[in-house]
Amino acid sequence: MVLLIIVLVVWFLSALVMTLSILFHSSKGTGLSDIIAGQVYSNISGTSIIEKNLDRITIISAVVFLVSILVLVLIYPQGAIVSS
Repeated sequence: MVLLIIVLVVWFLSALVMTLSILFHSSKGTGLSDIIAGQVYSNISGTSIIEKNLDRITIISAVVFLVSILVLVLIYPQGAIVSS
C-alpha cells in the first residue's frame, strides 16, 4: 500500500510539473510565460537558455510520468486495488 501511495504521488507531481512546464513555453506570443512576464523574456539575452531548461524539465517530467504509469500497470495489472 505504501508503494502505491509513493507511485501515485510521483505520478501526480510529474503530471503537474509537465503541465506547468508546457504552459510556460512561449510560442508566438501566446504562452502563459508572455502573460506573466510580458516583455521580460524578450529583453533577456539568455532566452534560449530558458527555453532549453523548460524543454529538459518537460522531457524529464514526461519520462517520470510514463515510468510511474508503467509501474502502476505492473503492480496492478487488472486496475483493481483490493485491500487485504
